[in-house]
Amino acid sequence: VQLQASGGGLVHAGDSLRLSCAASESIFNLPLMVWSRQAPGREREVIGGIARYGNTRYADPSHCRFYISKDNANNMLYLRINDLKGEDTAVYYCGAGNIWGQTDYWGQGTQVTVSS
Repeated sequence: VQLQASGGGLVHAGDSLRLSCAASESIFNLPLMVWSRQAPGREREVIGGIARYGNTRYADPSHCRFYISKDNANNMLYLRINDLKGEDTAVYYCGAGNIWGQTDYWGQGTQVTVSS
C-alpha cells in the first residue's frame, strides 16, 4: 500500500482528533504531501499540505483548527483537527505529488463522523 489513512471514527463536537497516513518511502519522499476531505454530497476539498522540508500550506488561511505534520523517520503524515464540528464530517484522504494543486497519488480515505 503506497498511502493509507487511518484514525477516523465517531467523535463528538468539540473533540480533537489526529489522523495518520502511512506512506511508502518513495511516495513519502515526493516534494509535497497533502490532506483533503470529501463531505457527503460535496466535492473533495484540499485542506493543506506539507513540503519535504516541513513548510506547510493550508487552503484556508484561517486554518487554525487544522495542523499538518509529518514524521520523516517513519514515513508518516498527520492531520490534527481541533474543536471538531459537524461540518467536519467527511472522508479524509492523504495524497502526494510534486507541486501544489497537482496530487499524483491518493490513498484510501478514513471516515470521520462528528456527532453534536
